[in-house]
Amino acid sequence: MSLRLNSSIFTALFVVTGVLSVYSQISTPPPRPLNPAPKATAKPSPTPDKTIVSAKPVTAEQVLEAALIFAYAYPEGRTKLNQIRKTTLERGKATYTSADGKIEQSTYQRFVIRAETLDKEKIRLDQEFPNARYSLVFAGQKIYGIFNNSVFEPREDASKGFENQIIHGIEALLRYKEDESRIEMTPAKEKIMGVEYYVIDLTDKKERKTRYYLSAKTFRIMMLTYEDGGVKYRRKFYDYNSAQGTLVPYRTVLWADDKQIEETTIGTVTYGQKVDDEIFKAS
Repeated sequence: MSLRLNSSIFTALFVVTGVLSVYSQISTPPPRPLNPAPKATAKPSPTPDKTIVSAKPVTAEQVLEAALIFAYAYPEGRTKLNQIRKTTLERGKATYTSADGKIEQSTYQRFVIRAETLDKEKIRLDQEFPNARYSLVFAGQKIYGIFNNSVFEPREDASKGFENQIIHGIEALLRYKEDESRIEMTPAKEKIMGVEYYVIDLTDKKERKTRYYLSAKTFRIMMLTYEDGGVKYRRKFYDYNSAQGTLVPYRTVLWADDKQIEETTIGTVTYGQKVDDEIFKAS
């Protein structure tokens, strides 16, 4: 069963249903019995999981298309994401824990201009710490820093962490087709703490790998894992809420070898506002 639903299909179904409803109302009703039988209990609408399970065999593509349609951008899927998320302005707070246990807190702003593929996007992250303020920019498939309007080369760990947010993130999976990434699902669902997950491995064109865990009930991406420099990372997503009709996790936590190193909480996120292209340029 194909799950590539679009708005025209839903509109057609709505029109047909409406016509049948009107016709039934104007038709002559049958005689009412003296002792009418009790009304049958209405059956609940099928859940996305049941819709997917009914199609055999279940593939990684079917699961991801269901995630796009039923979870992240109902009912148009990637078309709706592309229309709404042309630009992004996100504000929030972040907490970082260093290897020696030192904790730093910051406020941040993230600006995004969406492109056809993830590697062509423009992303700027402004961070303000108690004793420092600087920006990290991803543009032209390069990463550089900005401090007091001057460009600098970030530390390798800061640059790598910023890049990993992009290439090992939710958008990388939802845009697997545009990015021409390979996807493969494990043969069986995995159960963690009593919750069942579809497990999908993504490999991008540079052979970078990420494993994603999608709830078998809601099709939300709840966790991802990857390895970089011999370190195993795990990022979890919490507090999903709707933002302009699309689904966003407002809290994320990142672990490195089972040690929490980062926690981010979104305060506000807005899509579609004008973002000046000049803020991504190295002056």
